[in-house]
Amino acid sequence: MSYEKVKQAKEIRIGLKQTMKSVQQSEVDEVLIAKDADPHIVSKVHRICEEHRVSTIYVDSMKTLGQTCGIDVGAATVALKK
Repeated sequence: MSYEKVKQAKEIRIGLKQTMKSVQQSEVDEVLIAKDADPHIVSKVHRICEEHRVSTIYVDSMKTLGQTCGIDVGAATVALKK
């Protein structure tokens, strides 16, 4: 399951700005995107990932993604660093 990848990752970047920055700097292997996130946010991240050939994985819930990352709020995106 994709949430397990987050738990097993040595280093992650949480949130839209940090994810986009890390993708642009070629620091990530994969990006997780919550299906219930704002479509405007999702489209930006997905486009940048395509441009930089970073794979994207969709997960069901912002809330669960945030909890998996150890934060008390939902997370729209999470980048798994190389």
